Amino acid sequence: MSELRTLRNHINGEFRDAADGRTTDVVNPANGEVYATAPLSAAADVDAAMAAAAAAFPAWRDTTPSERQKALLKIADAFEARADELVAVESENTGKPIGLTASEEIPPMVDQIRFFAGAARLLEGRSAGEYMEGMTSIVRREPVGVCAQVAPWNYPMMMAVWKFAPAIAAGNTVVLKPSDTTPASTVLIAEIIGGILPKGVFNVVCGDRETGRLMVEHPTPAMASITGSVRAGIQVAGSAAKDVKRVHLELGGKAPVVVFQDTDIAKAVEDIAVAGYFNAGQDCTAATRVLVHESIHDEFVAQLAKTAADTKTGAADDEDVLYGPLNNANQLAQVTGFVERLPAHAKVEAGGHRVGEKGYFYAPTVVSGLKQDDEIIQNEVFGPVITVQSFSDEDQAVEWANGVEYALASSVWTKDHARAMRMSKRLDFGCVWINTHIPLVAEMPHGGFKKSGYGKDLSAYGFEDYTRIKHVMTSLDG
Repeated sequence: MSELRTLRNHINGEFRDAADGRTTDVVNPANGEVYATAPLSAAADVDAAMAAAAAAFPAWRDTTPSERQKALLKIADAFEARADELVAVESENTGKPIGLTASEEIPPMVDQIRFFAGAARLLEGRSAGEYMEGMTSIVRREPVGVCAQVAPWNYPMMMAVWKFAPAIAAGNTVVLKPSDTTPASTVLIAEIIGGILPKGVFNVVCGDRETGRLMVEHPTPAMASITGSVRAGIQVAGSAAKDVKRVHLELGGKAPVVVFQDTDIAKAVEDIAVAGYFNAGQDCTAATRVLVHESIHDEFVAQLAKTAADTKTGAADDEDVLYGPLNNANQLAQVTGFVERLPAHAKVEAGGHRVGEKGYFYAPTVVSGLKQDDEIIQNEVFGPVITVQSFSDEDQAVEWANGVEYALASSVWTKDHARAMRMSKRLDFGCVWINTHIPLVAEMPHGGFKKSGYGKDLSAYGFEDYTRIKHVMTSLDG
């Protein structure tokens, strides 16, 4: 067995072990083997990171937008220059296919950093004006301060970018905690950024849920941002409420994919399968809850089951695989449990089992015959499992699509433009795709309603979430 890699926190421009020396094992999900150790950070480490971020904030806040833009553009260039290294670490971190990680994650990450670099210089504001006689009013948009950020394990690199890029562009400083199962790529990002930003502007603290709780409850941050489960989001919101911190939550999803009878079935099946199985279905927007019109239901299910059977999961260096393993043993158990607890009226059309005995691989799965109140319809599986329900008309499709606690993303598949427009209005989700599912662009907002959280990632809206508004009024009498 090769020597374990040692990951370290990055605080005030320096790599450090946890103050008390505690560590946690990091497992490669492709083989289930420990390949690294990471700090299990406690209160002293969080205190140090928050102190560094607070000390760095005044100077970073006072930089000009053009200075922040230049720094972020350098970071984007550095990500491109070290893309192969980032991909290799992320693949070991998550088990993701190397080729797909290079083609589907690095380019949008770099583009998103560059978008926020530009956004730093385009903050919208009202012009000065007189709204009371003898008084001139102006509006200042300012950074909020230190931001405590918690990233998830499904897209460790990309979600780190979604966190730090808008915050830093707006003039904030950051303390970021990666998931305890996927800290490696975030530590590498800290190394890259550490050579570009001033000390203390970007800090990384590794640890578990307790570490995250200490960050959110710490008195220093003005804002807490998390991408994670509904359970985690509720805990963060409750903790932040104690001292009235701002909260930015991007939580779970249960995206409905509504397929009408005039759809090109073959194309829809192909696109939906990719959007459902990509990243092993570990995506809050994954196309895993399909509602199909009853007139095409059987044909759709048959084609989807065949596509699932032809879809491959496996090793990261296999160019033929669409996705790698589930992220950890607990996630494998969760996905397996959903399938094992299926009601008698459900039918597994494809998959429904683990693949191999090593690592956390799960077969592309299709389940039909489900009812609206079934557990697997109402709750997020977060795995490569696509469910299919049959609906009779547009009203029933809307009722079932909206009939869950999540409201992050959705899609409609139809050639009828009027129907597409009606559905886009009636679907209660933060995003509605039409005849596609899952594309994201830096210019457009991503974020949901209901138990999917609040606040936006990406876009000018996501950038503005990391700012505060101040009214300044001055007398014209001298």
